[in-house]
Amino acid sequence: MDFEILEHPADVGFRAWGNSLEDLFGNCARALISIILDPSIITPRQRWELKAEGSDLESLLVNWLNEVLYYVDTRRLVFDLFSITITDACKLSCEATGEERTPVKHQVRVSVKAVTYHQLRLFRTGERWMAEVFVDV
Repeated sequence: MDFEILEHPADVGFRAWGNSLEDLFGNCARALISIILDPSIITPRQRWELKAEGSDLESLLVNWLNEVLYYVDTRRLVFDLFSITITDACKLSCEATGEERTPVKHQVRVSVKAVTYHQLRLFRTGERWMAEVFVDV
């Protein structure tokens, strides 16, 4: 399992793992999308280029997830695959695969307002990376 949903009294969160930072950031994006809607119904029809920057890894993660949220909410797209590259300068580029979001097929489970720094954790544990992220709903 690459992520799990965490219960919180006022918000929703997740814990994700990855063998690399790129894997971790992709698994975090998948966890975010799984909170919003059922990811099993996403068909990989098209590709989009997504980018994010941060001053450190934590801000890069929050900015990245808010970028994914922007595409889901504003651009009306949903993604199931992420091919991510992260540079030492805390810049992320991604080729995301998915489809345009339709209300009938992609029914919203939870409306996420933003990804927050509240209780954010990002660290390496042994050979793997782990992150805990909470979102404002």
